[in-house]
Amino acid sequence: MKKKFLELIFAILIAFFLSSCAAVNVTSSSLKEKGIKEAMSDGMIDAAINKEYFNHDVSMFMNVEIEVVEGRVLLTGSVKKTQHRMDAVKLAWKALGVREVINEIDVTDKGGIKRYLIDLKIKTQIRYKILADKNISSINYNFEAVNGTLYIIGIAQNKKELKKVVDYANDIKGVLKVVNHVMYKSDPRRKKYQRKLQKKKD
Repeated sequence: MKKKFLELIFAILIAFFLSSCAAVNVTSSSLKEKGIKEAMSDGMIDAAINKEYFNHDVSMFMNVEIEVVEGRVLLTGSVKKTQHRMDAVKLAWKALGVREVINEIDVTDKGGIKRYLIDLKIKTQIRYKILADKNISSINYNFEAVNGTLYIIGIAQNKKELKKVVDYANDIKGVLKVVNHVMYKSDPRRKKYQRKLQKKKD
C-alpha cells in the first residue's frame, strides 16, 4: 500500500486518540499566524503541485510529501534517481504563488513499510507533544519524517517557542536528526510576502 494512503488511514485511527488524550489548545490565541488569504493560497499551491506530480509520474505523487507555509514549499520523501529529485523541484516551481522551494528529498532505495511506520510514529509523537503544550501555538507548525530525519516548517512566535519545539523533536525515540526550516513571526520577509499577496487579491 502506498505511503499517502497509509498515512490517511493512520491519521483517522489516531484522531480519536489525540482528541481524548490532550486538552488541545484550539482557541483564538492559537490561530495560525497566516491569515485566511495566506492559508487559501497555500492550499492552492499544494493542490497545484500535487496535480503536476500526478500528471508527471504517479510514483512521484505518492512518494514526495509537500508542506506549504506562506508560499514556502518544503519537499520531503524519497525517490530512486537524482533526475526524479530535480524534476520534483522543477514541477513545484510551476505552481502559481511559490516563492521558495526547499528540497529535502532523499535519493535512496531505503525505506519499506517498516521504515515508513517508524517515521509515521515519529511524526505522530511530535504532533502530540506540541498539541499538549499550551505554551506552543501548535497549529503554526508542520512536520515530516523521512528515514529518521524530522523536518519542521512553520511560523514561530519567538526563539523560546521554537527551542521548545526543537527540543521536543530531539527527545523523540528514533529521531536521528532534526532539520529546522521555521521562520519567526517577526521576520520581515513575511510582511513582504503578505503585501505581495494582498496586491494580487485587490
